[in-house]
Amino acid sequence: MKDSIQKVQDRSVNRMPSQRMRIRQLVPQLDLGPFKPGRLNYITDVPGVKVHTQEFHNDKGTVHTGVTCITPRDDWYHKACYASVFGFNGCGELTGSHWINESGLLHSPICITGSFNIGAAYQGIQQLTIKSVGEARPASHYDVLPVVGETYDGYLNDVTQFPVKPEHVIHGLQNVSSEHVREGNVGGGTGMMCHHFKGGTGSSSRLVESVDAKGQPKTYTIAALVQTNYGRKKHLRIGGVPVGKHLINAAADEVARDEARKDGSIIVVLATDAPLHPTQLQRIAKRATVGLARVGGHGFNSSGDIFLAFSTANEVPLRPNDTSSQQGQIYNPEVLSDFSIDGLFEAASDVTEESIYNALCMAETTTGTEGHRVEALPLDKVKAILEKHLWGISSNL
Repeated sequence: MKDSIQKVQDRSVNRMPSQRMRIRQLVPQLDLGPFKPGRLNYITDVPGVKVHTQEFHNDKGTVHTGVTCITPRDDWYHKACYASVFGFNGCGELTGSHWINESGLLHSPICITGSFNIGAAYQGIQQLTIKSVGEARPASHYDVLPVVGETYDGYLNDVTQFPVKPEHVIHGLQNVSSEHVREGNVGGGTGMMCHHFKGGTGSSSRLVESVDAKGQPKTYTIAALVQTNYGRKKHLRIGGVPVGKHLINAAADEVARDEARKDGSIIVVLATDAPLHPTQLQRIAKRATVGLARVGGHGFNSSGDIFLAFSTANEVPLRPNDTSSQQGQIYNPEVLSDFSIDGLFEAASDVTEESIYNALCMAETTTGTEGHRVEALPLDKVKAILEKHLWGISSNL
């Protein structure tokens, strides 16, 4: 008989009060780029973007998984966003990506979860589409291609339990919020690792000055949400400092374990309200690689490093009547000049980098299936290492 599964929403479970904090709280002096963060410093700073996270655990502590739900706008079915996908290394899955790169359009929610939960998330999006659009329609009208990304949580999570169900995904998509995004051991990141520390979900945003369609100054927001499950301890860098090498035990057995463990994956979702066309958005998605590299990601053979970027600026009409051909119709989107997007390129790298830091800093030590234990990043030691190497500050920590 399978263990009873406990679903956890918007709260922690069986944990002592957490002393975890985001990277800006931990090291306020750290240089995270020239651009200011948005109001909340989450992906929900991009107008219209909403997020919900759910976790699943069992009584034995062998199930640690979840799902993160993101909606690019409320009416994602009729009003598509321009979008593109870039695969830095392709040992992973992002369903719907072929159509995004073919059409340049995103007209689906985005779910990020564990590898064995892809089917439930995919079905949940389809069922919500039918429920939202109307069940009386012909079956041929339900042409959404769900977008579901995954990283593998099998080291901490008993993947044979399949606790995530389509109804949980529907619940998440119906309860997305434009406010605070929970980070660390939450959502799809519940059972994930990062540089052999506990990883998970992280987010960040930036405000970038540019121009509008009339050439007048305008501030755009660009933001990221990441699900981190990649990397080796010795490669971890924060602010350019090889923090992982300072933290790793020099004993030969730990060094060997660090080398032997299979690398994992990372999903990066980049959102912006800057008016960009699909080719520009693929260029934005590629810049997530820069942020990943700063933290120590190399895109090893067994790593799935997949990045999705979308813009909410243009509402691309889909199925205006749902009855007739759209031949002959003309749509005039706004598009930012290529000569005005360097700031967005830089900010895309910065938000990816900071989102990974936040996932690491907010995640908590977890013991999972087969007694596997993954320690949280030791924040006191990280702070002391950074203060010593970046500013020459001695610390007793």
